[in-house]
Amino acid sequence: MKHVSVLLCVALLSNAASLGQGGRPVPPGIREADQATNQAEKNVPPPLYQRSPADLQKLKRDANELASLAQSIPPSVDQTTRGVLPKDLIERLKRIEKLAKEVRSQISH
Repeated sequence: MKHVSVLLCVALLSNAASLGQGGRPVPPGIREADQATNQAEKNVPPPLYQRSPADLQKLKRDANELASLAQSIPPSVDQTTRGVLPKDLIERLKRIEKLAKEVRSQISH
């Protein structure tokens, strides 16, 4: 009789542990999905293209130059409203276009 009560206690405790925190057993499909997700995360390949430090430095330089040029445009446009066209405004706008295309290209590759 003592063995039966011990076995009954063990069975009840193992059943309570399998119920989990919510009081309901976890369906096998959920467990398998969690395992598949964990396995898939381990199998993620590295990025196809990793930028070299030189590429990153050029990207940063180009972005900084682009920002600097863009900040210089509003005062020049203000001058055009007064009838004065700064002679390098067109060149700065062309440079902004070129840098913007280069930065966009560098980021997308």
